[in-house]
Amino acid sequence: MTDLNIRKDRHAGRITLTRPQALNALTHEMALAIEAALDGWRADPQVRLVVIDAEGARAFCSGGDVAAVCRAAQAGDHAASRRFFADEYRMNAKVAHYPKPIVAFMQGYVLGGGVGVGGHAAVRIVGETTRMAMPETVIGLIPDVGGSWLLARAPGRAGEYLGLTGTRMGPGDAIFAGFADHYVPEAEWPALIEAMAASGSPDHLPHHEPPPAPLEAMDLSLYGRDLAAIEAGATGEAARALAAASPLSKRATLALIRAARADRRIEQSLSREYRFTFRASEHGDFVEGVRAQLLDKDRSPVWHAASGPEAVAMMLAPLGAAELAWPAEEA
Repeated sequence: MTDLNIRKDRHAGRITLTRPQALNALTHEMALAIEAALDGWRADPQVRLVVIDAEGARAFCSGGDVAAVCRAAQAGDHAASRRFFADEYRMNAKVAHYPKPIVAFMQGYVLGGGVGVGGHAAVRIVGETTRMAMPETVIGLIPDVGGSWLLARAPGRAGEYLGLTGTRMGPGDAIFAGFADHYVPEAEWPALIEAMAASGSPDHLPHHEPPPAPLEAMDLSLYGRDLAAIEAGATGEAARALAAASPLSKRATLALIRAARADRRIEQSLSREYRFTFRASEHGDFVEGVRAQLLDKDRSPVWHAASGPEAVAMMLAPLGAAELAWPAEEA
């Protein structure tokens, strides 16, 4: 596959995203290939750890490549998006629970689906160019790929703020919010990966103080309230971001993050997210959001989906036989 370079390098399994011209956006085929590589290395004694990185300075992964599934939905095929999300979420869970250390090196844009690839790794490394975010509400989705799980565990009400506004986090904020673990200047990454591959151990991390975390100094107590109060009290960039997002997505995002605080395993959060994304192309604002932001790029979505309490409850209701299934060891 030309979009990924999957290989063994001494004691490391190596997965490199190789779509820099597309900001390493994650396709369905890439998600399946990452999962297959992890499955293949699970019992391989030569592979002691897995390193995930990406080509290009601009992005580790700018998100899921949702344009194709949106076009399919426009043609009446909603099954394509459901297959994509189901397979992507199963890969996210495998990253989270992998029995060997996974080390992710995340530069540039790490958005949405990129967080799902690297944000659940055992060791999450960011650098000076890292800009991480969950910006799904602006395309009519919700923070998925386990995003609600991570946001629910951010300090205070930072999770609601980040999930609703899609604010981009630099390296300091990413570490503060629990989306990353270590700051290492990007010039040091090649030598660090070399040492890990040679030893099969992630224990080569140099100590660097992370950059400041502006989030830490912000009063985000407003985001503990209901959506109407949040929108009434928000100012500046946050107010503009809230105004641009899908009303249904905003209300569902609040519900998902708050529900995920009680989850014991990421699979619970992923299953709840899947209930929304399963229905999003047929009953939500997903198709219109992707059209406006990624296809026609007019940045003028016309949100049409109902967004009251009943609509949110319907989007998050159990799917019966279509519920996302997990292997017994991951249930």
